[in-house]
Amino acid sequence: MNIFRLAGDMTHLFSVLVLLLKIHTIKSCAGVSLKTQELYAIVFATRYLDIFTDYISLYNTIMKLIFLGSSFSIVWYIRHHKAVRRSYDKDQDTFRHLFLVLPCLLLALVIHEKFTFKEVMWTFSIYLEAVAILPQLVLLQRTRNIDNLTGQYVLLLGAYRAFYILNWIYRYFTEPHYVHWITWIAGLVQTLLYADFFYYYFQSWKNNVKLELPA
Repeated sequence: MNIFRLAGDMTHLFSVLVLLLKIHTIKSCAGVSLKTQELYAIVFATRYLDIFTDYISLYNTIMKLIFLGSSFSIVWYIRHHKAVRRSYDKDQDTFRHLFLVLPCLLLALVIHEKFTFKEVMWTFSIYLEAVAILPQLVLLQRTRNIDNLTGQYVLLLGAYRAFYILNWIYRYFTEPHYVHWITWIAGLVQTLLYADFFYYYFQSWKNNVKLELPA
């Protein structure tokens, strides 16, 4: 554990809390992509298969349970909560997210560190997380109506990955033989996907205007 890893974990946690706050208190999921949330549920379900078999630390176990529970809770809210689901914009959230799943799975079967079920599933989750934000970004571009909580949610998600890149750089220079090309490349791709959003977010903040993404 180092300050960059902790900052990454906390921004990731805050992003989920911001989204849950919006859904639970406002009873609205306007601007939120169900497709992205379903992809994140798959990411955490396949990444944390070891939660009941390999104990690392109490902190690690708690964080895994939080991300598993929150991701499936958000999907349930959007799909089944009678008030929240009415605000879901199904007509705009049309990104064919399942077409991201198969290529990521095939890539994990070909490029992995060890050919075991848990390792392939973990690698698959890394690849899928790198592109899981795409339906959300496409939805925001289509609607061009980004409320503060949704904008903060996406910003915190991007910050989480940026902090993890700093964590990897720190560990590379402080730990011998620390090389993980799969997570590094996937993490870089994921961060680059946020670059456009970051630019327009900070432009809106600097000019004190409502955030809008170009169509």
